[in-house]
Amino acid sequence: MPPRYSAPGLIEFARSLLTAAGLDAAKAGAVAEILVEGDLLGHTTHGLALLAPYLGELEKGGMEKLGEPRVIADFPAAITWDGRRLPGPWLVLRALELAVTRARQAGTCTVAIRRSHHIACLAAYLQRVTDQGLMVLLSSSDPTVATVAPHGGRRGVMTPNPLAAAWPTDAEPVMLDVSMSITTNGLMKRLQAEKRLAPGEWLVDAGGRPTNDPGAPFSEPAGALLPIGGLDHGHKGYALGLMVEALTNGLPGFGRADPPEGWTAGVFIQVLDPALFGGKEEFLRETSHLANTCRASLPRPGVAGVRLPGEAGLRRRAAQLAHGVVLYEGIMPMLTPWAKRFGVAVPPGQ
Repeated sequence: MPPRYSAPGLIEFARSLLTAAGLDAAKAGAVAEILVEGDLLGHTTHGLALLAPYLGELEKGGMEKLGEPRVIADFPAAITWDGRRLPGPWLVLRALELAVTRARQAGTCTVAIRRSHHIACLAAYLQRVTDQGLMVLLSSSDPTVATVAPHGGRRGVMTPNPLAAAWPTDAEPVMLDVSMSITTNGLMKRLQAEKRLAPGEWLVDAGGRPTNDPGAPFSEPAGALLPIGGLDHGHKGYALGLMVEALTNGLPGFGRADPPEGWTAGVFIQVLDPALFGGKEEFLRETSHLANTCRASLPRPGVAGVRLPGEAGLRRRAAQLAHGVVLYEGIMPMLTPWAKRFGVAVPPGQ
C-alpha cells in the first residue's frame, strides 16, 4: 500500500520549503494550502507535483518573492491588478477576499489579474467561497504557452484554459473545474515521462493526424492538444477557449500580443452574492431542486448513480482528511532533494 500523509503535515512541509526558498510566511502558507488542497481533491498533476517546479522558479527568479500586486484599475465592482509574477495562489486568495467583500455590497465583483505566476488547481479555491453562501467563477490561461489547436488546426495557439465555477445548494456545493481542451499539458507530460499513451486520440501530430502520443505538443515539429469535442465537435471547446482568453488576457490587458516573460498566468475571478439578486433562499431553492433532480435521475446501465460535478472530489477530500493523503508516486522523490538541500524534514508516511 502507498504511504499516506497527514494533510496538515504536508502543508507544513510545503510551507517550510517555500519559506526556505525565500517566500514570507503569508505567501508560503497560501501556496502550501492550495497545493495540498489540490491533492486532497484528487488533482494530482496540480497539487504538490507543482511544488518542485515552483521552488525552481523561485531559485532562478521566475517567481517574484517580495511585494504586492500593482493596482491598474479600481472600481467598486471591477478591479485589475498587475500581479508582478508574484505567487499565483497567494494572489488569487487575496483577490477572492477582496471580491467577496465587495460582492456583499454590489452583488458582484470581478478581479482581473495580469502577470500572475501559475495559480495551481482552480478547484482548490472554490469551497472557500461557497462556504460563505456565494457563487464564484474562476479561469486562467498562460499566454506564454500554445499547445491547444483551434478547431480544424494542427498547431497550438492556446493553453487548455481551465474554467472553474461553484455555487451552494442546501447540501454540498456544485463544483466544476474543466479545461477547454480534452486533456491538460500536465497529464500529457506525465504520460510522456512514464512512456504511456493517452487513453484516446486526444491530440494531433505535426501533420494534423489524430494521435494518442502524449508527446505530440512537445515534439519538434510540434502537434497539439485537441479542444473539447475533438475532431468532430471541437468547435465547442475552441469557442470556449477563446472566451477564456478574452476574460484572462483581454480584460487585464496583457497576454499573447505581448513579449513572453516566462511561466505566467492571466486570471479572471468573479464572485456573486445571490442575496443581492433574486434572494438567497430563492437561489438555494433553485440550485437544490436541480441538484436533487440530477441525483434522482435514472442511471444508464453500468452506472451506479448520477453524480454532481465535484461530488467525487469532495468524497475523496473527506476520506483523505480522515485517513491520510496518498500522493502520486513520483511527487515525494521529486521533493526529497529540495528537503535535504534546505534542511527540512520529510513528513513520515502513515
